[in-house]
Amino acid sequence: MDLYGVLLMLAVIVSTETQVVHRDVNYMGCSDTEKEYLYGFDGEELYHSDFIRKEGVVTAPDFADPVGFEGWYEGGVSDQEICKQNLAMYIKVYKSPDERLAPPDASIYSKEDVVLGAENSLICHVTGLFPPPVNVSWTKNNQIVTEGMSLSQYRRNNDGKFNIFSSLKFTPAEGDIYSCTVFHKALASRSETKTWEVDVAVPSVGPAVFCGVGLTLGLLGVAAGTFFLIKGNNCN
Repeated sequence: MDLYGVLLMLAVIVSTETQVVHRDVNYMGCSDTEKEYLYGFDGEELYHSDFIRKEGVVTAPDFADPVGFEGWYEGGVSDQEICKQNLAMYIKVYKSPDERLAPPDASIYSKEDVVLGAENSLICHVTGLFPPPVNVSWTKNNQIVTEGMSLSQYRRNNDGKFNIFSSLKFTPAEGDIYSCTVFHKALASRSETKTWEVDVAVPSVGPAVFCGVGLTLGLLGVAAGTFFLIKGNNCN
């Protein structure tokens, strides 16, 4: 049974000399294996419920005046029961119609500039999928790794599709090859893999060498010219 979502969106128009539309989003989803509840504003997540750690997570930074109130997580837990009841009813009423499938697209990149021996994070960005869930796995040199891996909440786009991030903490070493594999039923082969290789560019020494040689030859030329000029004056 796939993730079922209920999206509540409130458009607020602020009247000044121009009209500005803001979108206030409250999303909850549920299935036999997954739960999700988040609140966002203008495409930015402000809060989500972490049902694994059993706590609410305010994701907005301090300078953005984070929102929250007592019992927010408990409210998300209650909404999950409502979600499951609605899901069972919709399955019965609509007799499980064929799903609209959208395959995800994945990309992989480092969070920070790569410095050998300095801890960093790889990001696997999975976009445009429908419906959830999607599974993400990591390998290092063809060996599966799970330590240091994390997975974000689903982010819903305006077109109804979803994005999700997976990150992997790692320490770069020259020649290591990492891969991110995405599993989703809308993919033709059921999976898609992106690879990333540790490749730290070493600054070229060619220009420096040429400049050094040129400067040395120039100084030698000046010295030789000065020497012959002095000799010529002495002869006169």
